[in-house]
Amino acid sequence: MIILLLAVHILVAVSLVGVVLLQKSEGGALGMGGGGMSGFMTGRSTANLLTRVTAILAAAFMTTSILLVVLHNRDRTPRSIIDQGAPAAPAAPVAPPAPQPQTPPAEPAPPSPPLAR
Repeated sequence: MIILLLAVHILVAVSLVGVVLLQKSEGGALGMGGGGMSGFMTGRSTANLLTRVTAILAAAFMTTSILLVVLHNRDRTPRSIIDQGAPAAPAAPVAPPAPQPQTPPAEPAPPSPPLAR
């Protein structure tokens, strides 16, 4: 079921991108549609149709997104702190280890003889 819904979701997403790219932009930078008035549909009806198709595809995209999340999380059981009960008693504190006795520092080594040249 999830795979079928995912396939529909991908098709809706690709269709939504295509319809958005077909719309005539305000600046005319990316608008591919709406060339001349001699086409099958006039510019105004094309804009209305593309606006409606965009709204329908956007609603379908949101619906399939929510359905995918719901279907994915359906098998998971919610974890509640209240349902788990009280936590186990804390462990008794452990005393720090006793410090090691300090050994006196070793005597420094005698200076080395100077190197002959």
